[in-house]
Amino acid sequence: MSTYVPLISSGVAGPLGVLHLPRFWQKASLEARGKLDSRYPGCGKGYDQMTLDALGLNRDATLAYLKASRPTYPQFEAWVKAQPGVKLDKATIDKHNASVRGYNHDDATRKGILSANGIKDDGTVLDAVRLNDLDSWLEFHQDVLK
Repeated sequence: MSTYVPLISSGVAGPLGVLHLPRFWQKASLEARGKLDSRYPGCGKGYDQMTLDALGLNRDATLAYLKASRPTYPQFEAWVKAQPGVKLDKATIDKHNASVRGYNHDDATRKGILSANGIKDDGTVLDAVRLNDLDSWLEFHQDVLK
C-alpha cells in the first residue's frame, strides 16, 4: 500500500476561510486509512491542534467523523459548521489565520529545512508555513520524483 506526503499547504483555506483546515482534513483522512506518510502526524500538536482549538472542535469527535464518514472536503466543512459551539465568526477566523501565518520555527528547524533544500538562510524565509511547504515538497520529490 502506498503512503502519501501531504501536499496541501497550511497556507490554504477552503470556503470557510480557515487556514490549515484543508491540510488537517487531508492528513487526518490519510491517517484514518493507513495512507499517511509516517513522517507526518494525522493530528499533531502544532497547527492541527491550533486549528481545532480555535474553532472549538472536539479532537476525538472530529477524528472519529473523518474516519467513519470519509467525507470530501466540502462535506467536512459542512460537518464543521454543524457542530455545537463551533466558532466560525470573522474575528475568530482572522485571529486563527494570523496565528498560522505568524508562527515561525526555531532557528535549528529553519536552518535544517533550508539547508536540505539548498537554500541560503538569508532571513527571508522565516514562517513555518513556507518552511513546512519546502520540507513536504522535498520529501515528495525524494520519494516520488527522484
